[in-house]
Amino acid sequence: MSTFTKTILFTDADGRARWRDEAIALSEGKPQALLSPLQPSGGYQLRHSPVGFRSQFHCTETPQWVFILGGQMEIGLQDGSSRVFKPGEHFFSDDRLPPGAAFDPQVHGHWSRQVGPDPLVTLFVRA
Repeated sequence: MSTFTKTILFTDADGRARWRDEAIALSEGKPQALLSPLQPSGGYQLRHSPVGFRSQFHCTETPQWVFILGGQMEIGLQDGSSRVFKPGEHFFSDDRLPPGAAFDPQVHGHWSRQVGPDPLVTLFVRA
């Protein structure tokens, strides 16, 4: 059986954002067009970020898929690591603030920025 890799940005038990991969089975459809089971969604938004865009540390408010349509997006974590996503790549953003916690920009969340010569164009699909 084939799978789709869901790269997830999540909040770990220590309150810090981390990455993990999860397999989604492509268990439906036909051999020439394998499909995952239907996933729920709650609408979508498109975003255009100009060259030079960079956010501050923040947490995801609503879990969502992030698909890179154009340009490149870098996501940085509190541990100093970062990942760059290019057109056609994606991740699932779910690094929410832990229940009862007050946001601390030294502990929680991630930052994002546009990298490279082209504006960043993204599609956000709410889970």
